[in-house]
Amino acid sequence: MSTTESPSSFDHLETLSTRELLAGINSVDQTVPQAVAQALPQLEALVEATVARLGAGGRLFYIGAGTSGRLGILDASECPPTFGVPHGLVVGLIAGGDTAIRRAVENAEDNAEQAWHDLREYDINNRDIVVGIAASGRTPYVIGGLEQARRQGIATGCIVCNAGSAVAAAAEFPVEIVTGPEFVTGSTRLKAGTAQKLALNMLTTATFIRLGRVKGNKMVDMQLSNAKLVDRGQRMLMEELGIGQDAAAELLRQHGSVRAALDAQP
Repeated sequence: MSTTESPSSFDHLETLSTRELLAGINSVDQTVPQAVAQALPQLEALVEATVARLGAGGRLFYIGAGTSGRLGILDASECPPTFGVPHGLVVGLIAGGDTAIRRAVENAEDNAEQAWHDLREYDINNRDIVVGIAASGRTPYVIGGLEQARRQGIATGCIVCNAGSAVAAAAEFPVEIVTGPEFVTGSTRLKAGTAQKLALNMLTTATFIRLGRVKGNKMVDMQLSNAKLVDRGQRMLMEELGIGQDAAAELLRQHGSVRAALDAQP
């Protein structure tokens, strides 16, 4: 039995008070960062591979089912506004298609051929990298997609939460974050999902920092898509250039981004 399916160390949950339930969930959640830390060498290798592909004009694809697929879509959707990269540079694909983002699609994850069909819709090629996300490490949709990608000479990675899984065996750059039993037995939207989110945060953040999308510690390429982000951009310019808010606002209006405004300075 995989460790994510092993019995919880807690029982009779229905008899616990709200405070006891929250304390129990919190206590097991605290083990997640340590599990991620153990996987840092594997994460490093995956980031280096991703930087190399994206730096050479390739793309990053996530494939997953259920919670894992939704986390990949979430991470992909946040890259353009955060780092100013084009839509389509990071792509999240979920078993069952867009319908499965909000509602489970029965048996979609059991189709070992579908992920490759989904990837081909994007004209995937050997400049790209495919990362499978699967808490169990045994999702056929993910295994099939990774295996076919490798046959085509495409770089592959994965993020799983069990050791020695079929998904990890199918990936060139596996990341195994062994999170152990869940608070509610088998509910991998809990610890495993948190671990996957942390790993995805690290993967794309480190990748785009390495690719020059952050200056100092600031998101100078972020899209100025709302008042909060415009205000943040103004404060970046005020700090970097030692100017007032009105002058910073005018620079943003003229140049459209913090980086462009900074680059335009003599």
